[in-house]
Order: sequence, then structure tokens, then C-alpha cells
Amino acid sequence: MLTPRQQGDFGERAALYWLVGRGAHVAIPFGHSPDYDLIADFGDRVTRVQVKTSACRYKERWAITVCTRGGNRSWSGLVKRLDPTRFDDLFVLVGDGRQWFIPADRIEGATAIHLGGPKYGEFEVESGDPIPDRAIAGPPLQSSSGYPWGDARAAKGSRL
Repeated sequence: MLTPRQQGDFGERAALYWLVGRGAHVAIPFGHSPDYDLIADFGDRVTRVQVKTSACRYKERWAITVCTRGGNRSWSGLVKRLDPTRFDDLFVLVGDGRQWFIPADRIEGATAIHLGGPKYGEFEVESGDPIPDRAIAGPPLQSSSGYPWGDARAAKGSRL
């Protein structure tokens, strides 16, 4: 299984790819932003995008935790509820690759939402790659030369 940070990074990459595919210029905030993960400039509007992922199913729906419960070993027990005034859109990637792009003012939950039914159906966008399972996926692929970027660069003597 991926660590929570790896799963989150995978979700941010999926959101970035989807946003760029819609014509947005995407910026990643410098440092840690507690309220949004990406900034997307569509030319006529700029939006702050919060990204969430989930590989958890509950009663035929995907359970998405939208609150933050710390993130370090010295967690104080405080839960930071989702505040829709602190971001503009929510991008969600779930285990099978389904994706949603939901306006913040349409989210009806401060700690969790459930996706895959009719409630947020109008905000489902085309699917992307499923969240990988590290136990199945294994290490990154290597070329026959042993270099992860392939034989062409190795043959030219390229350096990183």
C-alpha cells in the first residue's frame, strides 16, 4: 500500500494532468499550503484547488475524508474541518481512477463525503489512472541498461 503522502502526491499529479488537459496553467504553491494544493489559471479565472484521494469504499460508495487530522506523530487530537471559503474547487481521485471536480460551495460535508452515487454525479469527470498498490506495482521499471530513463541517454553518456 502507498503511504498517505505517496497517495496524496499521486492525487496531485492526477489533478495537475487533468487541469492542464483543460487548458489551465497550473502552479504549485511554494511551501506547504494548508488550504489548497494547486492553483489553476484558466485565463478567465484563477482557482485554488484542494486535492483529496481515497482507496476506501463504504456501502458501494467511495468514502473521502475531507478533514485533516494532524499528519505527524505528535497529533494533538484536533481535527481541521474542511472550510469551503479557503479554496475554490475540490479535485478527488479514488482507487479505481474515477475523478471529480467539485466547486467548494457545493460540498456538503466538513469531515467526509461519499462519491459514486447521484449526489455529486454532475461533477464527475473522465477517469484517470487508478491509485497504484505499491505491493503489486513494485519498484520503478528499469531499462535493460539499468538506467530508469532508458538506453538512449545511457548510450550518449548523459549525466543528470
